[in-house]
Amino acid sequence: MHGLGNDFVMLDLVTNEAHLTPERILELGHRHFGIGFDQVLVVQPPSAPDVDFDYRIFNVDGEEVEHCGNGARCFANFVFEQGLTAKNPIRVKTINRILTLHRNANGEVSVDMGRPEFDPALIPFKTETQAPVYTRSVEIDGETLELTFSALSMGNPHAVLSVKDLDNSAVTKIGSALCGHPDFPAGVNVGFMQILSPSEIKLRVFERGAGETLACGTGACAAVVSGCLRGVLSDTVKVNLTGGQLQISWPQESASVTMTGPTATVFEGTIEL
Repeated sequence: MHGLGNDFVMLDLVTNEAHLTPERILELGHRHFGIGFDQVLVVQPPSAPDVDFDYRIFNVDGEEVEHCGNGARCFANFVFEQGLTAKNPIRVKTINRILTLHRNANGEVSVDMGRPEFDPALIPFKTETQAPVYTRSVEIDGETLELTFSALSMGNPHAVLSVKDLDNSAVTKIGSALCGHPDFPAGVNVGFMQILSPSEIKLRVFERGAGETLACGTGACAAVVSGCLRGVLSDTVKVNLTGGQLQISWPQESASVTMTGPTATVFEGTIEL
């Protein structure tokens, strides 16, 4: 499946059994010798009485990660299409939060992404004091660049840079350098945001463990939260990613972020794991 080009292998481990190893995930993720994906998403039986499923996410490098917004939308449509549930909405448990997924009449999915986290220790991000924006130096092609960004967590760590010319931004070089900065001990997803108006932005995201992807749901949420905190975005924003559009709403600082967007099923198959 894919959500705006952010592509996933969905594994039903409710009616099947499998033992996933990092080595096997690397093999499956190879785009020439495997299936190929940005993440593999695992549907498991619920581990708590107040949820419908457990939701696990593994990057193409084999590492398990905390959250994936585009994947959450695919998750919702997958369990409906596979007949694993008839409930709407559903609640799913990730490593560090519980998400509510609602399948809309037009087939799009709205996801309650939870509240953003700004406490540096919980992002995690090493800094002496919490601030609206931070500055760090990185080395790129032998030159030192000073980067100014917002840092927050949407269940996974994000740094958001505001740029004037998104098309000509060095997304891979800057994203890789900031992702590897020692002040982000767990790495970070790096968003590059160009503001078109208070209600519309363009966004590219360098995802840790995957590189630049065509879309990133948590990255879109983080970008809109960053813009709202800076006073340059309204509470509902159209986010134009390389793979398509998402709508992100954040009505107030104490509220959850809501993401709405489409999904698509590309193919189905059977594999021994």
